[in-house]
Amino acid sequence: MAEPPRQLPLDLPHEAALSRDDFLLGVSNRTALELLERWPDWPSPVVVLAGPVGSGKTHLVRAFQEETGAAVIAARDFTEANVEELVAAPAAVVEDAHLGVDNTALFHLLNAATQAGKTVLITSRTWPTSWNITLADLASRLRAATPVEIQEPDDDLLRRVLVKLFADRQIAVDIGVVDYLVVRMERSLEVAMQAVEAIDQEALAGRVKITKPLAGRVLENVQKGG
Repeated sequence: MAEPPRQLPLDLPHEAALSRDDFLLGVSNRTALELLERWPDWPSPVVVLAGPVGSGKTHLVRAFQEETGAAVIAARDFTEANVEELVAAPAAVVEDAHLGVDNTALFHLLNAATQAGKTVLITSRTWPTSWNITLADLASRLRAATPVEIQEPDDDLLRRVLVKLFADRQIAVDIGVVDYLVVRMERSLEVAMQAVEAIDQEALAGRVKITKPLAGRVLENVQKGG
């Protein structure tokens, strides 16, 4: 019997649910969530939140912004012109510092926030020692910041993340497929995101249901870098 013709799947936008209620709590991210929920009672005025791609940093920032009114800016867009606006907000957030951050602007932000009694949250995939910090005073300030890390997920969290990623795409997948993926995949949220996207695309292209064989075949390809 001939296989059904494949179709080119449309790259339709889908909204990830990023409210506090949608955040999936696990052992790997509990410390980070609890620290942000203690705001403004932090151990220091500056917190550096580090974690791998897809670990939930952006989700935490959006929930933090929603609950506190924090001003958020991407590190790549951050300049000294933004300092006054950031300090005027209840809290300031600079995202993705690992991509490069203006040293002078960040130093001025930390100084201004300290003087105003405000807090600064900086997110990154890595710790400040890898950010190419060229200002000694800024490096000193960052060493005094409170570090909080999001680890790779355990099986329980990974399972719930996969369900959420499928749900974000409006896909009701059999829990057996999810369990099948969990025991075969890397403990990586980045791989989870790539796998769900690829599985969705493969099922749409073939106009077929998402099954264990399909999911396993796609996952193997994703983990091989294909």
